Amino acid sequence: MTDAPRLVLFNSLTRQLEPFEPVHTGEARVYTCGPTVYNYPHIGNMRAYIFADVLGRVLTHQGYALTHVINITDVGHLTDDADTGEDKMERIARAQAQSIWEIADHYTQAYWADISALNIRQPAQWSVATKYVPQMIEFAQKIADRHCYELDSGLYFDVSTVSDYGRLARAVTDEGEGRIEAVAGKRNAADFAIWRKTPPGETRQMEWDSPWGRGAPGWHLECSVMSGDLLGFPFDIHTGGIDHREIHHPNEIAQNQAFCCTNGLDTPANSGAKVWMHNNFLVERSGKMSKSSGEFLRLQLLIDKGFHPLAYRMMCLQAHYRSELEFSWEGLAAALVRLKRMIIVTERLADTPPGEGVHPKLAPMLETFETAIAEDLNTAVALTALEDVLAAKKVDAGAKRAVIGRMDAVLGLDLFGTRRVDLRMRPKSVLLEEAEIEDILQRRKQARADKDFATSDALREQLAAQGVEVMDGDPLGWEWKPG
Repeated sequence: MTDAPRLVLFNSLTRQLEPFEPVHTGEARVYTCGPTVYNYPHIGNMRAYIFADVLGRVLTHQGYALTHVINITDVGHLTDDADTGEDKMERIARAQAQSIWEIADHYTQAYWADISALNIRQPAQWSVATKYVPQMIEFAQKIADRHCYELDSGLYFDVSTVSDYGRLARAVTDEGEGRIEAVAGKRNAADFAIWRKTPPGETRQMEWDSPWGRGAPGWHLECSVMSGDLLGFPFDIHTGGIDHREIHHPNEIAQNQAFCCTNGLDTPANSGAKVWMHNNFLVERSGKMSKSSGEFLRLQLLIDKGFHPLAYRMMCLQAHYRSELEFSWEGLAAALVRLKRMIIVTERLADTPPGEGVHPKLAPMLETFETAIAEDLNTAVALTALEDVLAAKKVDAGAKRAVIGRMDAVLGLDLFGTRRVDLRMRPKSVLLEEAEIEDILQRRKQARADKDFATSDALREQLAAQGVEVMDGDPLGWEWKPG
């Protein structure tokens, strides 16, 4: 382990900051709830994976051997959080006249493309739900006698059979969770299906034989089985978006308790993970964060408008992961400018070998950075410390490069792998070719040399009308204006 400040993380289960104490010395085992691959992920979804990536980078930075698992849900997730109804995958496959397998592959590839574009590290393993169905049936068989009961629609988990159900959400009422619809015969309103039978007369594209009839696993069962199988109970950290905190994760916890023990959650490890972490929502006031809104906000839309994906990563890092973050195009443009300023410095250092040790002038800045990331991943403060290093004067270039590289390994902005020209805005809708821009700039340069300032100004205005901002004296020469 390094001599870095002790890592402290906010545990959603206990609602308090806690020092990180790994289950296995020197290791960190992390499970992240991944996407249901029935549509493109929106940028709010991707905030969860940026957060999980930073967590993993911090654990690696502090010297832990990281095993990170992210699941791919390709079966079992209904169109809402009800116990009956359509599977999201079945519905989309039918609407697009494709097989579920084709749908799953297409949207999984799209998700992985976004992961790469945002410089999110690959986990140790992607776990795909349909590859674990036999293990899900075995898991359900083990807990069925003591914790489940069968109805015509499937096998249901009785939440009264485990201690402290709903403690993570802290929102359990006599009526149960608000988004779970009533099902005739359920013992408790919050009971949930862990195996859903295929209704008589229907055939699903994804269905399997089980002791409770032909059907498919429940969404909650998948994560319990895959996390336990790949990481072992208890593992260290379970992450996800705050929307999972109210239903999905409490149901996972109940299943984990039933599988491992029936003890209460005063001991967090009884939940299956010692620490549960959740990032807050990304809010967009126009309502385009929802996939039901038509052209919802996905990463490709940002790219089509000319923004580099790392500008969105920067935007997320500027806020604490537990804080609500409001999206705006102005805010994204500001994040892009901030990233450009960093790249201006790192481009000058790109060919400089990293130095050894830490320059005395940079040591306090590095200490601020280390303290910030160790205090529940405070990336906002960490970014400011990075900017202080970038702005430091009279420091050996190699020493500066080494500290910047150390910080960027945590923040993941790819500062030495990205050029400023890569960040140049180029909206998809723009018709002007770069060769045309360069031609106009050459004509303008000649006009200035001839002191024909009227022509020079006219050419500048011609480019401005096309969204091109001329930057006199800047080696880059020009950039697209945010439109």
